[in-house]
Amino acid sequence: MTSDPAMAKPRLRVGIVGCGWVAGSQMTRGFDLLTDRFEVIACCDSQDGRAKDFAARHDIATATAGFDEMLRDDRIDVLSICTPPSLHHGMTLAGLAAGKHVICEKPFTSSLRLMDEVIAAEAEAATRVMPIFQYRFADGITRVRHLIRSGLGGRAYLSSVETAWQRGAEYYAVPWRGKFATELGGVLLTQAIHIHDLFMWLMGDVAEVQGFKTTRVNPIEVEDCAVASLRMADGSLAALAATLGSARPATRLRLCFEHFVIERQCYGAEAPRPGDDPWLVTARTPELQPEIDRVLSEAPLGLPDFAGQFADFAEALEQERPFTVTLDDARRSLDLITALFHSAETGDRVHLPIGQDHVRYGGWVDGAA
Repeated sequence: MTSDPAMAKPRLRVGIVGCGWVAGSQMTRGFDLLTDRFEVIACCDSQDGRAKDFAARHDIATATAGFDEMLRDDRIDVLSICTPPSLHHGMTLAGLAAGKHVICEKPFTSSLRLMDEVIAAEAEAATRVMPIFQYRFADGITRVRHLIRSGLGGRAYLSSVETAWQRGAEYYAVPWRGKFATELGGVLLTQAIHIHDLFMWLMGDVAEVQGFKTTRVNPIEVEDCAVASLRMADGSLAALAATLGSARPATRLRLCFEHFVIERQCYGAEAPRPGDDPWLVTARTPELQPEIDRVLSEAPLGLPDFAGQFADFAEALEQERPFTVTLDDARRSLDLITALFHSAETGDRVHLPIGQDHVRYGGWVDGAA
C-alpha cells in the first residue's frame, strides 16, 4: 500500500542557535538524516559572519546574528541551542516564552535551582524541552540496558566507569572554555557527563557520593581530573574516574552482577562512542549464556546518535508521550555534579537527591550561577 503524501505530517521547522562544531554535528549526524521529519530553516550566531558561513555550508535559508530575531520568527517550531553552557538557561526560558519547543545541549545549566526553574517553566508552557544525551542512542547500550531491565542479572554488585580522554592547549584556545563563568566546569561537566549519564541510565539512581577533583593537565580554572566513590540506590557500589590527560583516550565500563558481568572498552577515536558495539556480556555459568544472547537479540534498536534522539523528539511530540531523555534526566546529571563538587571541596559525603536546603542548590561553584 502506497502512502498518501497528503497524509504526511508536516515537518518541524528548526532554528539552530550557535553555529560551532556541535551545531555542525547536529546537522550532519542528525537533522540531515531526518529530512522527512525536520527542516532547518534558520540559524544564528553572535560572531560576525559565522551564521552566514554555517548557512551556506548546510543550505539553510536564513542566517542572522540575533537570537531575538529567532524568537520572533513565527515560522520556527523548534530552537536547538548549541551555545556555550552559560547561555543555555536564559535561552531555554526565552524559547518557551516565545512558544517554541527547545532542544538544549549539555550541560543544561549551572545549578539545580536554575534547572528547577526550567522544569517549572516547561510545566506551565504549551511547548516542551528536550536535553541532549545522544550517547544513549546506540545499538550496544540499547542491548545491554534491555538485558539489565530483564532482571536476568540478579543483584548488582560493583561498577567501575573510566573516562580517560585528552584535551590540550588547542582545545582551550576557544575563549569560553576552561572558565567557570562560561563553561561552568571541566571534565565532570563537559566530557564525563555523557559517560556518567550512560552509567545512571543503566544502573539507576545514585544515593551517596564522595569524591575528589583537581586541575593537573592544563593551566585552566576548571577541573581536569576527578575520582568518586558512589553508593547506588539499589545498594551496589561504583567507582568513577575521569581525566583529560590520557595519552591514549579510553572509555571503560564494567558492571558486575550476580549472574553476569557487562564490559565495554573503547580506545582512541572510538572513546567518545561507548554506546556502540561491541559490549561483552559474560555469564557466570555456561548454561546461562544462550538466554543472555536471546535477550540481547530482542532489544528494540533504532537510529543512532543525534538522529536517534531527534527522531525520538519528533515521535514523542506526535504521540504526546515523554521524551526518552527528559528534564528529570538532565537534573539527575546536575545532581551528581553538584554532589561531586561539594564533596571534593568539603570532604563531606553527600546524599542524593540534593534539595533546596543544600548549600550548593544555587550552584556547585561559588559565582558560577
